[in-house]
Amino acid sequence: MKNIGFLSFGHWSNDPGSATRSAQDVLQQSIELAIAAEELGADGAYFRVHHFARQLGSPFPLLAAVGTRTSRIEIGTAVIDMRYENPLYMAEDAGAADLIANGRLQLGISRGSPEQVIDGWRYFGYQPAEGESDADMARRHAEVFLNVIEGKGFAEPNPRPMFPNPPGLLRLEPHAPGLRQRIWWGASSNATAKWAASQGMNLQSSTLKDDENGKPFHVQQAEQIRIYRQAWAEHGHPHTPRVSVSRSIFPIVSDTDRQYFGRGGKEQDQVGVIDKTRAIFGRGFTGEPDQLIKELQADEAIAEADTLLLTVPNQLGVDYNAHLIGSILKHVAPGLGWR
Repeated sequence: MKNIGFLSFGHWSNDPGSATRSAQDVLQQSIELAIAAEELGADGAYFRVHHFARQLGSPFPLLAAVGTRTSRIEIGTAVIDMRYENPLYMAEDAGAADLIANGRLQLGISRGSPEQVIDGWRYFGYQPAEGESDADMARRHAEVFLNVIEGKGFAEPNPRPMFPNPPGLLRLEPHAPGLRQRIWWGASSNATAKWAASQGMNLQSSTLKDDENGKPFHVQQAEQIRIYRQAWAEHGHPHTPRVSVSRSIFPIVSDTDRQYFGRGGKEQDQVGVIDKTRAIFGRGFTGEPDQLIKELQADEAIAEADTLLLTVPNQLGVDYNAHLIGSILKHVAPGLGWR
């Protein structure tokens, strides 16, 4: 059994074939897709966060809105770029969104990905400390965020406050109990996966990873997951960690599917260079359900993970993406023992 959710990058464009022409379209359709996914029996609705792009940006209004319109599905991000975040203000936003959703928030955070602008985090008022890289800054922001969502007091109270204070140091409010165990780190390397384990965060591993040994993508990703779990055990955290991987999977079960994806796609791993680092991109999966079942059975990383995030082509609209998610749940997942 696996948790199965969708991951939307939230693109919009003026392309004639796009069902999302504006940010408003994307935000409203994201809510509707989460509702549809819950009705279909999916387990999660996750959203990517990019800045300075025609994609989803500030996630917390969307997460809170999805929380009010659904009752069961997990609501998350994959991922929030911590280089851009004020960790204390983010803790307040996250606490509020989690309480609205009755404890269903699953927040994926990370160092982020290549940007639309040069050092975009500088425009948000952040810069690395002396001797730090931007990745170091992201991890520092993450550590502060993790500390404050624990709910422990840390701020000296005013002796003459506007309102009466509880005794002792004050914490940020609102506090969301249990949120600390529902934070995930998006790791592109084995080293950052080990760091995530040391911090007691769950692991999100996407369709992009540092190419560390030349092996196929799914093999390297499976190795990363095992390294993460070993590090987790060494640190002795009391709860069981979760691991997600994301995949592009397109079953061909209708003429519309054949029209969109019948010619296949990127069905081989791709290698490139991102931020001067050699990276490997995982393949997509397109075909008849029986073919997909055989191919996905051979994916070592999916076998290692407990959660699968299905990347969806959000610009094709809510109805088609609901059909796509439903097709995977109905025609592919049972054959793999996921349902």
